[in-house]
Amino acid sequence: MEPTFARYVFPCFDEPALKTTFNITIIHHPSYVALSNMPKLGQSEKEDVNGSKWTVTTFYTTPLMPTYLVAFAICDCDHVNRTERGQEENIKVIVSVLYVLVHSLYRSVEIRIWARKDAIVNGYADFALNITGPIFSFMEDLYNISYPLPKTDIIALPTFDKRAMENWGLLVFDESLLLLQPEDQLTEKKTVIFSIVSHEIGHQACESSFFPHLQKWFGNLVTMDWWNNLWLNEGFASYFEFEVINHFYPKFPRNEVFFTNILYGVLKEDHALVFRAVSMKAENFTETDEINEVFDLFTYSKGASMVRMLSSFLNENLFISALKSYLETFSYSNAEQDDLWRHFQMAIDDQSKILLPATVKSIMDSWTHQSGFPVITLNVSTGVMKQEPFYLGKVKNQTLLSHNDTWIIPILWIKNGTTQSLVWLDNSSKVFPEMQVSDSDHDWVILNLNMSGYYRVNYDKLGWKKLNQQLEKDPKAIPVIHRLQLIVDAFSLAKNNYIEIETALDLTKYLADEDEIIVWHAVLLNLVTKDLISNVNNYDLFPLLKKYLLKRLMSIWNIYSTIIHENVTTLQDDYLALTSLEELFRTACWLGLEDCLQLSRELFRNWMNHPENESVILCYGIALGNEKEWDFLLNIYNNKTKEEERMQLAFAMSCSKDPWILNRYLEYAITTSPSTFNETNIIEVVAESEVGRYIAKDFLVNNWQAVSERYGAPSLVTLIDIIGRTISTDSQIMEMQQFCSNMLEEHQRLTVHAKLQTIKNENLENKKRNARIAAWLRENT
Repeated sequence: MEPTFARYVFPCFDEPALKTTFNITIIHHPSYVALSNMPKLGQSEKEDVNGSKWTVTTFYTTPLMPTYLVAFAICDCDHVNRTERGQEENIKVIVSVLYVLVHSLYRSVEIRIWARKDAIVNGYADFALNITGPIFSFMEDLYNISYPLPKTDIIALPTFDKRAMENWGLLVFDESLLLLQPEDQLTEKKTVIFSIVSHEIGHQACESSFFPHLQKWFGNLVTMDWWNNLWLNEGFASYFEFEVINHFYPKFPRNEVFFTNILYGVLKEDHALVFRAVSMKAENFTETDEINEVFDLFTYSKGASMVRMLSSFLNENLFISALKSYLETFSYSNAEQDDLWRHFQMAIDDQSKILLPATVKSIMDSWTHQSGFPVITLNVSTGVMKQEPFYLGKVKNQTLLSHNDTWIIPILWIKNGTTQSLVWLDNSSKVFPEMQVSDSDHDWVILNLNMSGYYRVNYDKLGWKKLNQQLEKDPKAIPVIHRLQLIVDAFSLAKNNYIEIETALDLTKYLADEDEIIVWHAVLLNLVTKDLISNVNNYDLFPLLKKYLLKRLMSIWNIYSTIIHENVTTLQDDYLALTSLEELFRTACWLGLEDCLQLSRELFRNWMNHPENESVILCYGIALGNEKEWDFLLNIYNNKTKEEERMQLAFAMSCSKDPWILNRYLEYAITTSPSTFNETNIIEVVAESEVGRYIAKDFLVNNWQAVSERYGAPSLVTLIDIIGRTISTDSQIMEMQQFCSNMLEEHQRLTVHAKLQTIKNENLENKKRNARIAAWLRENT
């Protein structure tokens, strides 16, 4: 019912500021189970006018809560359950007097996982059950704060487009994010399930594993006053997933995983001119559609990054005391962002150890009320640090684009491997003499410790040179998270004209000594880009890049290929390896590494014998195979029901190098029933591949009417965008316009024309960039 769907179920004002108790009764067929937020109070039988018997299930009264947390389910699911010991109830959470009279104050909390009967019988819900109880118990035992409801039901739906939802006492999940097949141990899915279960339990008003009392903010007990502050619900919950996991798995690389799962994606999308601050003005919401749009990357990922940055410049005790004060004031009611900042300020004012350059509200408002993020540039010769807004494709002497505000920026940093004291950049520029470096080979500085701040870091030429020297001499002196940071920041800054591409490339020279796959993953994502792979015009660059990368890639490849050959199960707890191996595999095979190609053949043959186990080698198994392998994959695809699995297989089938197979694939895409290929536009998938682009173009010319009827005219605009990625001249644009003139309406032609011009300009920029990369590679290979 989040955000405004309760109005479709019962008469109400479904606004988060309005809270009440709910008495729910459900009349249902006797063969079904009825569930709701609270435990069952009683059941009776009712007969309708036709003499049919129905079951009437009544539930205990809920606590005070907003409409969006109300939930009920009528299903033929089965369940597994366990009981977790609860602690003494606080009088504030005793909201159902009758229930409390029946149950002692020293109570038990029942946890039940509901799912399809066959999934329960096969044990697919066991993993979720086994982690849910310990998460609750750990939080209660550690902080002596009890979960305020007498039970927790978690139900796995075959499909749920919101992924998961934190309804108080009845959590709802898409089954792909909750169920784990017992034999499926070699997967990052366990971590995904752990993360999402932690996130949704965080909303339940239990305490986090690291900061007690904090998770009560997450919406259920203390609710945001309006949807413009949704980021406080979801940002805190997203952040504290990592704290919970870290408690149960102390070796979990939370900084690196936070970066790859949260920070990397949102930094790619955010910039100074994007119209999306984390905290919007309430008056910006005039339509319910605008509320739905707030459930986005900025709310979850940027919100989590804001919380992480806030926690980085405060100590744990202060953070806790501020939140305790806040929660005592606002439990079972609503609050705004400023209410939270006010309680933080009270905690700051009550101590003298932590000094801030401005009020908590001023600091956090500078981040939450404006779009984008800053680039910090440090001149290590002078110690001068400046900030400026990050623009996509920065141009020199930028005058048309205005972004007047500055950020109040916490700077945690390291010098020569030693953590330094926190400083603040609260103006457009400031001098920090302690950040100057000498000519010594051992002197270097890195800003943004553990990437806890929401910004990118640039250095002057000497600063980058010092870091290069350190990487080539002793890369392990720079922590993994910062080797990752240097690669990602440098390539992003180069792409957007803040530094030269050569500066970023220089950072890759040391890679033969890099044994952390997560760093390699970042290198490959930034260096072996999609346009580089799919554009045959990059014939001059490919052999140079192949020679340069293979020389450095062999060490990391040998580590993981040996593990895969000898004992692949040793990777089951290596989350970073499991999420990065696919990119390593793809690049090594694309570069023609014979060992990779041979291993792909071998693994694909094994997969054909045991196709229930997912694998990262399907694409190259198809690319190296023939009709037999392709038909086998199509048969597997037709028997799969889960959208995620079908999309993976649909992509793999597009990897064929045989034009006639791809043509046949495209024919299937428009001649089979719509339900056969209903998850994705197969023609788009084929057009994305290096061989398929040209096949798809010819296929469109001959079958555009059928494609339009099957996928709709908007898909043609997307297809032309994909096919046009090699355009670099006006004559090619004219050819593409002529090609699509009969396919599109007038307004679509204008859209396509503008898009083709943009593509041409981007391709010309890429061409210049690739020429510089090629020149650098000639010098360094």
